[in-house]
Amino acid sequence: MNILLLGATGMVGSRIAAEAVGRGHRVTAVSRSGGSPVPGVTAAAADVTDPLKVGELAAGHDAVGSAIAPPRDGSDPQAPFLALNQILVDGVRRSGVSRLVVVGGAGSLEVAPGQALAEQPGFPDAYLGEALAHRDVLAYLRTVDDLDWTYISPAAEIAPGERTGEFRIGGDRLMTDPAGNSRISAEDYAVAFVDEIERDAHSRGRMSVAY
Repeated sequence: MNILLLGATGMVGSRIAAEAVGRGHRVTAVSRSGGSPVPGVTAAAADVTDPLKVGELAAGHDAVGSAIAPPRDGSDPQAPFLALNQILVDGVRRSGVSRLVVVGGAGSLEVAPGQALAEQPGFPDAYLGEALAHRDVLAYLRTVDDLDWTYISPAAEIAPGERTGEFRIGGDRLMTDPAGNSRISAEDYAVAFVDEIERDAHSRGRMSVAY
């Protein structure tokens, strides 16, 4: 497949790029710096705040993957991140590409019916704005009925680690292991992400990944 990956130099994006290239896919890795996150990708520098530019970049690809993250400069990220994702969707529409797979957040996963993780007492204030920003993007995507999108939530804890290829796939519910931990390595998240690009098993919905 020919994949356009936005946010390709970040912690998650670089691992998605590596996983996709390792499977033989052709990856165009887009970032503000234009750096190459891994060998074997075609690197491109772009600011994805312009839907015309997004459409130009995406044209001719089989799928678009987005690993863009909310602003982390201390400002409220909710409105800017939602606007950025609306631009992304507009650009993908313009390109004629129908498949969009998005790196999501864990804060909107439910710990009980109707009770999101980010709403629970003790949820870290430092991550609340980002969690709510990701939640808003999911709510927006659920209004998009003309693209084949998938939103992929990681476990509550995602960090660099080992690629095992063994994990669980879920939906809207937060998954935990027998010890009550919710975690996934960035490497295994990338496996699940590329799997979904290839298989298109969760069209117009949210899936989650955890051990």
